[in-house]
Amino acid sequence: MLPFLLLASRAEDAAAEDEYAAYLRYGGLEPSGLRRVRLEAAPLPKIDLSAYSGVIVGGSPFTSSDPPEHKTPTQQRVERELAGLLDELVAKDFPFLGACYGVGTLGRHQGAVIDRTYGEPLGAAEIELTDAGLEDPVLSGMPRRFTAFTGHKEACTVLPPHAVLLARSAACPVQMFRLRQNLYATQFHPELDAEGLCTRIDIYRHAGYFPPESAEDLMESARRFTVTEPMNILKNFVARYAR
Repeated sequence: MLPFLLLASRAEDAAAEDEYAAYLRYGGLEPSGLRRVRLEAAPLPKIDLSAYSGVIVGGSPFTSSDPPEHKTPTQQRVERELAGLLDELVAKDFPFLGACYGVGTLGRHQGAVIDRTYGEPLGAAEIELTDAGLEDPVLSGMPRRFTAFTGHKEACTVLPPHAVLLARSAACPVQMFRLRQNLYATQFHPELDAEGLCTRIDIYRHAGYFPPESAEDLMESARRFTVTEPMNILKNFVARYAR
C-alpha cells in the first residue's frame, strides 16, 4: 500500500506525537503507512502525489482568517505552501481529509467565508449529518447524530457554491463538507477521544485558548463523554483510498 501523507503544524512535540499516534490508531495504519511532515519545522518538500494514497491535514494553532499583519512568518509560509499543494489536489480531485484546520485551508482556497462567527470552545458537540452526509462513503455506517470534540477560533460561515454540506451542529452550521468527489474537511476532530483532548488541554493551557485555571474542569468535562463515532471517518477514508 502507498502511504498516506499527514501534514502537521503543531510546534509542541508532545501534541505533535499524540496527534500522529491518534491518526495511526484510528486510521488502522502502521508507521510505514503514514508519513508525517511537520510544516512548522521546515519548508514543505516537493510532494509527488503519485507516491501517496491520500493527504491528511491535522489541526493547527494557526488561524487562517487572522489579518496578514498578525500572522508570523512561519504561518505565512505554511499557508503559501498549503495553497500551492491544494492547487494540485483540487485540480486532480486527489483524496484529501483536513481536520479542523482543513476547513480554514481548503475552504479559503475554494472561496469560502472563514471567520470567527462560529468559533467553539473546547468540548463535546452533537454533530448531525445531512442527507448528503448519510449517503457519503466516507461517512458510511455512521448514525445521523453523534458526539465529537471541537475547539476552534474560526469556522466556515459561507460554503463555496460547489461544496456539499455533510454535517452541521447547533453552534456551527458547517461541521463537514466535501468538494468534488474526494476532498473532505471537518471542523470537529475525527482523531480525538477524551484522553487525546485532555492531553491537548494540558499542553495548551497557557496558549490562550481558554483561561488556564479552567484546564482541570475542561478535562473533567471531556472524560464524561465516550467519543467513538468520529474515528470511523478516518477508518473509512483509509479503506476507501488506500492503493
